[in-house]
Amino acid sequence: MRRRQFIALFGGVAATWPLAARAQQPVIGFLNDGSSDASRLGAFHQGLSELGYVEGQSIAIEFRWAEGRYDQLPLMAADLVHRQVAVIAASATPSAVAAKAATSTIPIIFAVGGDPVKFGLVKSLARPDGNATGVNFFTVSLGQKRLGLLHELVAKGAVIGFLANPSNPNTPRDIEEAQAAAEQLGHKLVIVKASTVAEIDTAFATLVQANVGGLVVDADAFFHARRVWPKSIRRSRRLFKRTSAVWL
Repeated sequence: MRRRQFIALFGGVAATWPLAARAQQPVIGFLNDGSSDASRLGAFHQGLSELGYVEGQSIAIEFRWAEGRYDQLPLMAADLVHRQVAVIAASATPSAVAAKAATSTIPIIFAVGGDPVKFGLVKSLARPDGNATGVNFFTVSLGQKRLGLLHELVAKGAVIGFLANPSNPNTPRDIEEAQAAAEQLGHKLVIVKASTVAEIDTAFATLVQANVGGLVVDADAFFHARRVWPKSIRRSRRLFKRTSAVWL
């Protein structure tokens, strides 16, 4: 399906909502791999309101928040499909991939940082085809630039830590790009991984032992929802005072 055809299809579905709402409100499925965020929800509701749709009046919304538990996304996506939602709004690559795997007929609108072609969300950027389209922020491709920013903040040749979530499908590419950037800039890169709170503590303990001079935290919903220094890093006041950190 071409982009214009997709938009026409989605517009046709939306056009029927006010009439259908008299009997039963149409349902939007909202799938997110992170935690409930008031700022994101505010923008989402504002966008709907500008189109004339108000939750509880003309539409209903089924929210699904994975809170960094990527293994739950396929189940959540399948549940939305089972509930026969009119459209799925998927935020971030893991959510969009799960939604795409769950249905080939329900329209999917995504907002992702990874390459939508690489992850099979669309056939191409010019001609998405299929049942999905959306916005790509290309944030995954900024990894080298962010390493460069940290390079300006730390001592020459300093050891840099890179914290990544192995459960995130973007992680292999992120690590590869970070390693290439670190080598080019003359830094040793210490990669630590975590997908649980306990593993975050262990990762920071490893960073302390490695005597890192800076830290890059990979773009990830699990980390974003836990932007508080764990006990291990708070106990190490020396590292806390002198370490620069970049949250991607």
